[in-house]
Amino acid sequence: MTTTPEVLTQDQTIESLGRYGYGWADSDVAGASAQRGLSEAVVRDISAKKSEPEWMLESRLKALRTFGKKPMPNWGSNLEGIDFDNIKYFVRSTEKQAATWDTGQ
Repeated sequence: MTTTPEVLTQDQTIESLGRYGYGWADSDVAGASAQRGLSEAVVRDISAKKSEPEWMLESRLKALRTFGKKPMPNWGSNLEGIDFDNIKYFVRSTEKQAATWDTGQ
């Protein structure tokens, strides 16, 4: 007689894994305020955060308009399940840029 393994929900699976015991965790502080979606407003916001020159912003906006006119590719993998409005396209790091490889330890 074979038994069917118990299927856990996502929450049960996460709970069963327990707390990570080595001190590393990703709290997503940097991504907490990042905007989701791909729109002109998001492109303008990202460009402003990166202090890009006007010509680069215009190039990005032109590319966005071109992207919006193109159909999803029908070759290769099926991409229909991609929710472009749920992606964070730019997340600025909250860590300081290191000047050396020395970690001070």
